[in-house]
Amino acid sequence: MEKKITPVLLGADLNCYSVARAFHEKYGVISTAFGRYAIGATDHSKIIDFRIVKDIDTDDVMVRVLNEFAEGHGDELLILLGCTDDYATLIIRNRHRLSDRYFAPYISPELADLLVDKADFYSMCDKYGILYPKTSVLDGTFKREQFDPEVLGFEYPIIVKPSSSIDYWKHPFDGMKKVYFAADPDEAYAIVSEIYSSGYGKRMILQDTIPGDDSYMNVLTCYSDRNGKVKLVCHGHVLLEEHTPKGLGNHAAILTEHHPELSEKFTAMLEDLGYVGFSNFDIKYDTRDGSYRAFEINLRQGRSNYYLTASGNNVAEYLVSDALGEEIEYTECNKEHLWHYIPRGVIKKYVKNKELLGRAKTAIKEGRATSSYWYAPDLKTNPRRLAFVVAHLLNQFKKYKKYCK
Repeated sequence: MEKKITPVLLGADLNCYSVARAFHEKYGVISTAFGRYAIGATDHSKIIDFRIVKDIDTDDVMVRVLNEFAEGHGDELLILLGCTDDYATLIIRNRHRLSDRYFAPYISPELADLLVDKADFYSMCDKYGILYPKTSVLDGTFKREQFDPEVLGFEYPIIVKPSSSIDYWKHPFDGMKKVYFAADPDEAYAIVSEIYSSGYGKRMILQDTIPGDDSYMNVLTCYSDRNGKVKLVCHGHVLLEEHTPKGLGNHAAILTEHHPELSEKFTAMLEDLGYVGFSNFDIKYDTRDGSYRAFEINLRQGRSNYYLTASGNNVAEYLVSDALGEEIEYTECNKEHLWHYIPRGVIKKYVKNKELLGRAKTAIKEGRATSSYWYAPDLKTNPRRLAFVVAHLLNQFKKYKKYCK
């Protein structure tokens, strides 16, 4: 390749490490990552040049840092990705201020505004015939009677969550959770009241609880090229999620599956919208009517994006090909592969679906299983990294024993 490939990542979490690993596997390059502080997911890694920048999550600082970086890297192929909702939104909002040296595959701010807020996303789903759970939307002027099941149109227990996750996490408070479960109207009212009192000012979502454990969850990740054409669709069947208060709902183990019905439905929406870049959908199967219902879209690759690379669809390769203007062949992931970032022992102990567990065990036995953090080139002669990975894996047994009931 004539140009040196330089991935530039905003973030420090598992998402960031997974993208960096994909680039290192395919091209042997080290990614540069910027974040406010170091965390274990990317700390002491030989495949990431991590740089701490205070206030990198603010517009002017991010623009200044990235433009200075571009100036110092000649004619390298700079590929820019955000690894959290906040960072992806920063790139979308400021892409016109960034050096044209960056290949940053993202949608316009106008389209982002129509998708990033859950309430607006559900309106978009109505347009394209995509199902989602029964939902009631509240704003800051809510009244107690709005929480009664007769008004909601569905029974308790229900899910309570902010419509704008980005704004929500900017107003921390004790006991903060990613998603809340309310057993009755009084509890739901108290949750919403506390969230609004923290300073959060966007809409709130009250939602029907779809029955079923983690194994009823699904994830769909797509990559749309610079022309708005979907080139990769990869469906994953979730085996386990995280169960810590702030990590609730994050995928911990995924088995890839071929699901043409979902692929077709979401591809149609993305291409009609002219969507560009990675999109990531959380979906749950509803046994009550046999439907699949979408919860949200992430305007970026998901935190668990390594499930794509592990199954033979390296995310870095799609980005580089698109950046170079090469023709990309359309692919639907159809190989079953187990991705996990928790120990296999946790999977075997806590996955309740016996059929899925059996398939996972077979994948492990046949060598079709990959752990995000267990990457030999990053662990060899790197004792500090190895110590983190081992400690992380062992700590998962404690976390699941405490939180996974």
